[in-house]
Amino acid sequence: MFTEYEVQLRERFLAAPVSPAPAPWHPVFGPAAPAIRIGGLLGIGFARHPETGHDLVMVVSLDGHGLFDAATGARLARDRDPDPGTTDPTGPHLTCPGLGPLTGTPIPIAGLHGGGLHATTDDGWTLDVVSPDWPHHRVLLSTDGGLYHGPAGGDWWHIHHTTHAPLRTFGFSPTGRTLAVATSTDLMVLSRERIRSGADDSPLDGRAGTRPAFGGLPS
Repeated sequence: MFTEYEVQLRERFLAAPVSPAPAPWHPVFGPAAPAIRIGGLLGIGFARHPETGHDLVMVVSLDGHGLFDAATGARLARDRDPDPGTTDPTGPHLTCPGLGPLTGTPIPIAGLHGGGLHATTDDGWTLDVVSPDWPHHRVLLSTDGGLYHGPAGGDWWHIHHTTHAPLRTFGFSPTGRTLAVATSTDLMVLSRERIRSGADDSPLDGRAGTRPAFGGLPS
């Protein structure tokens, strides 16, 4: 039996429309395509670029491993054929070997095999997943510690609704400057860093108006 409060909370979640995250959060892959397609996504992990200090997102999928700059959306490295035994996260910390600027560094990966990302930031942002219409998942971003008082759009936002594919993982980077939501078919990355470079507004494969699947990116 649900309490009256639980019924009201469920109805509040069901009524909340999907909306963009509030400022200063912005999609790093561009407002027209906040998520990129990555078929067979297994998990993701965060690390820091050893030179720029930017958050980096490592992606592990059935099509190999990839590395993105979480501030600009630029793809930094790609390995279509990882060494056997390192294709999936392994070991007690579920790591995969880093690539590109992270070569030689094991990266913890959260997703299909387990693990997890940060659910909060030091300055008060919180991420939760609720399933009032299970098996669908709603990713909620809030500034009130996950209390969810009042309708969406005040202190909390429904930023992602997973209906078509299993949710793999969600969470913040350790710096708190990046958040990501990964399903088995796509990846959404939001940042609160404003970096202007030639890679910021360019498509991932250099062709205007396209957002290709991860597995379909050119070598």
